Amino acid sequence: MSDSCPPSRPGTYPSDCEIIDGLRNMARNKKPLHNDDPTLLARAKDIKLLLLDVDGVLTDGTLLYSNNGQESKAFHTQDGFGLRLLHEAGIETGIITARTSETVSRRATELGIHHLHLGIRNKLDAFREISKQTGHKPFEIAYMGDDWLDLTLLTRVGLAVSPANGVVEVQDVCHYTTSLSGGQGAVREVCALLLRAKGLDRQLLQKYMNR
Repeated sequence: MSDSCPPSRPGTYPSDCEIIDGLRNMARNKKPLHNDDPTLLARAKDIKLLLLDVDGVLTDGTLLYSNNGQESKAFHTQDGFGLRLLHEAGIETGIITARTSETVSRRATELGIHHLHLGIRNKLDAFREISKQTGHKPFEIAYMGDDWLDLTLLTRVGLAVSPANGVVEVQDVCHYTTSLSGGQGAVREVCALLLRAKGLDRQLLQKYMNR
């Protein structure tokens, strides 16, 4: 129990603080799932749509501004290729981000992202809209986020993923945390997990080897 959460008096019910603190400790002490864990692969096998945050997931979270106020971001090419592989495998992709960025819009267009939601204050509303449009159930959707704004979706999807740089509260609720950080190939790692779970990784690899 943390020092900021004093124990309840004997014979009384635990406080909300104690309950939350206990749940956090349980999450932190749980055995992390590896990418070959049968439970994780079973979750990943059902996924039909991968949704992503941008800053801290598709990028390292750094924001660069020019003298005239233009914003630029750095994306990892392996992440982009991983998303293209998902498309070849029939898995949809989408972006839900709180920021509005022409750079993200351009990158999403280049990659053929199916669902693009920029400047979203309430990510749950965008998630519900996408679910309604696609007909996908929550257990058929994966989401990858790195900070508190992502918790509302991470606690609802079938496969919740955090990059290695995700804050501890995010990693606590996720089914899987990648070995790589956002903007450094973390999304490619998730793509590989989904393809492997569906038994499509070797098939796609052979396709590229035969080119």
